[in-house]
Amino acid sequence: MGKYTEDSKELLRLVGGKSNIAAVSHCMTRMRFVLNKPEEADVAAIENMKVVKGSFTQAGQFQVIIGNDVSVFYNDFTEAAGIEGVSKEAVKSAAKKNQNVLQRAISVIAEIFAPLIPAIIVGGLILGFRNCIDSLYLFENGTKTLCDISQFWSGVDSFLWLIGEAVFHVGIPVGICWSVSKKMGTTEMLGIVLGLTLVSGQLLNAYSVASTAAADIPKWDFGYFQVNMIGYQAQVIPAMLAAFTLAYLERFFKKITPQAISMIVVPFFSLVLSVVAAHWVLGPIGWKIGSAISSVVYAGITGSFKVVFAAIFGFIYAPLVITGLHHMSNAIDLQLIADYKGTMLWPMIALSNIAQGSAVLAMIVLQKKNARAQEVNVPACISCYLGVTEPAIFGVNLKNTFPFLCGMIGSAVAAVISVSTGTTANAVGVGGIPGILSIKPQFMLNFAIAMVAAIVIPFLLTMMVGSKKLSPADRGLAAEKAPASDGKKETVEAVSAADKKAASAEGSSNEELKAFLTGKVIPIEEVGDGVFSAKILGDGIAIEPESDVVLAPAAGRISALMQDSKHAVGMTLPGGLEVLIHVGLDTVQMNGDGFEYMVAEGEDVKAGDPLIRFDRNKIKAAGKRDVTILVVTAASGEGKVSFLTGMNAEAGKTKVAVINN
Repeated sequence: MGKYTEDSKELLRLVGGKSNIAAVSHCMTRMRFVLNKPEEADVAAIENMKVVKGSFTQAGQFQVIIGNDVSVFYNDFTEAAGIEGVSKEAVKSAAKKNQNVLQRAISVIAEIFAPLIPAIIVGGLILGFRNCIDSLYLFENGTKTLCDISQFWSGVDSFLWLIGEAVFHVGIPVGICWSVSKKMGTTEMLGIVLGLTLVSGQLLNAYSVASTAAADIPKWDFGYFQVNMIGYQAQVIPAMLAAFTLAYLERFFKKITPQAISMIVVPFFSLVLSVVAAHWVLGPIGWKIGSAISSVVYAGITGSFKVVFAAIFGFIYAPLVITGLHHMSNAIDLQLIADYKGTMLWPMIALSNIAQGSAVLAMIVLQKKNARAQEVNVPACISCYLGVTEPAIFGVNLKNTFPFLCGMIGSAVAAVISVSTGTTANAVGVGGIPGILSIKPQFMLNFAIAMVAAIVIPFLLTMMVGSKKLSPADRGLAAEKAPASDGKKETVEAVSAADKKAASAEGSSNEELKAFLTGKVIPIEEVGDGVFSAKILGDGIAIEPESDVVLAPAAGRISALMQDSKHAVGMTLPGGLEVLIHVGLDTVQMNGDGFEYMVAEGEDVKAGDPLIRFDRNKIKAAGKRDVTILVVTAASGEGKVSFLTGMNAEAGKTKVAVINN
């Protein structure tokens, strides 16, 4: 009988039995199920299992968090269930049957835009900074900007537009074409070239089309017919249509072309025909579709029912984040900016981030005596205020339900204020409180007022409801007194610092964990991943790497490896401490491309021994973050690990944690 045989049988029963499992796989910490009938899974009972650390559903997969021992659990589960596991790609493919057409479309959009988000955020920050120096009239009695009175800042403003233009005017179409090619498994360079043909300097800039008379628009003259030479700067839908056309043309020509001439025929015909289709047919059609969508949204935001529109959008945006449907807003925001020189959607999104963070802030106050809850509450609130909502939503608000609802109500009120005052952003990507940088200067005060509502309303509502809903134990009040063994009550007193020091000197020993990479050490709460940041697997730290070889933080034994993805390693230290080192976020989807194990399972290693080599460029090209996390998944005895963050570490030398035994 395996270690987890009984737990496996129980989990099998709770997910609905063997007949309800369409596919099952696992990653470094989670079991991944595709269920035929997801509603038959008893989620509450599953999360109450001692071996389970949490669960969630994403992209049609029901994921059960087991932790470092998931590979052992997986083997016991498949044996107990009498089924064979499949690859993660097969699970992902099978999961599509649990998604409707809309969910699949949104999933595609999300996968296309995910690699572009870092560039969009940078572009948004730059445009926000330019707002502050070239559009805020703060000098000489409110008549001049910083750029007006300083040649240096005027030069900075002009120089930064080089990056802003590259991101929003040129980068969006080119990036979309590249991202689609990458997703479809076709030649990425052809996608880049196609994107460049949409924004070439030979074409009339998209922003100049409206002000150019029809007779003055340049044309390609083919004698029998003419085609307008129009660029598609900042256009989303024309780029997507063109890119998918290129991908399907390349697939088609690969099938029908002999291998001997494939290198010449396939790229030539695929690219030429897709460029022809893009400029002759798809571009104009896509422009019309994009304009129609942005017109409908713009009418909703500015029309007679704009208050209702704003209230509904503000209220439902946080639930959209849970379902993944919020990714759709990226394309709409960018289209609004292209058509109307600004978007009124993005301010509402930033306000929704703030509202959820404010609900967590109230939980911090309510649970100020609950030390365990504060370990999640505080970092979740900070990350939410900075625009990363997953730790707050999944780690705090959804667990308690009422903070999530209070945040939604505050978001709706703030959205109404924002839309009623015409608050408009000229860039996207910067969320939370820093989102004010993306707001047009004339609307910054309006956004600030809406921001106050997004902070105050969820905070007060959560405080009011939480004071009645939360039990004394939830608030950390039940631990103040404890019954003695003889039936009498005694007050639990704090141990003085001197006593602690004396106890430590008597027989405790301290061990150290060294930096596993060279780079900046950050708290695990700042990673921005719902599972790691919420400390569901355990506490830890992360490093934003400058090196590419993961080193052992201490002596120990290799206890877990992922042979297909090679992106993570589990170690057991001599004192019984178990740690997991996880390279990047969502890098399991790379299926091992760019990763190399330098150890074997069961091997004993010394501190500083190489464990994993990874290619940072490949990780970034895949649209993933290379931030690398170390999590203590199982502590030893009464030992406590203290983590050191906020410094630049050198791999194998800098102390990043102390184990107090």
